[in-house]
Amino acid sequence: MGAESLLVLCLLLFVDGATFAFFTTPLLLQYGKLHPAWEVAAAGGAASAIGSIVQLQFLKWALASRHAWMRRLAPSREKLTAATQRYPSASFLALLVARATPLPDAPLKLAAAVVGYPAALYGLALFLGALPYYFLLALVGNKVRIPGWLLIAAAVAIVAGALIDLWRRRRLEGA
Repeated sequence: MGAESLLVLCLLLFVDGATFAFFTTPLLLQYGKLHPAWEVAAAGGAASAIGSIVQLQFLKWALASRHAWMRRLAPSREKLTAATQRYPSASFLALLVARATPLPDAPLKLAAAVVGYPAALYGLALFLGALPYYFLLALVGNKVRIPGWLLIAAAVAIVAGALIDLWRRRRLEGA
């Protein structure tokens, strides 16, 4: 099993989905050069969705355990529960659309954890949303063939930007 195998991509996307999902785009662009776009989308979407289910379960656990740091992040449970019960299909559709775009989906992940959204439905919505988005990114990777070093530099820049933003916010809160 070489670093270019589809299994390695799936393992990387699983870990990415279970953590901060910083590397999804560079991974899809890179592996789009190596495999057909539909394979990258199907296998990668499934691995990423499973990783995201793991993350959802962790968030549910963290919220249920009443950690002080989670209470600051969590929106009102009552408001989210009422909205989810009133519009259950809208929640599924919102998750699907969020995954099908490059827009950040962290607020939806947190909301899903707060209301106890079913893990299987969550995973299905993310998988279905990932299919077209992942296919497009893999296709772009195949056609444009962005050098690997540039994708690594972009991933490092994304992580650095996130860390700088976190540092800046903490500094402003402490001031």
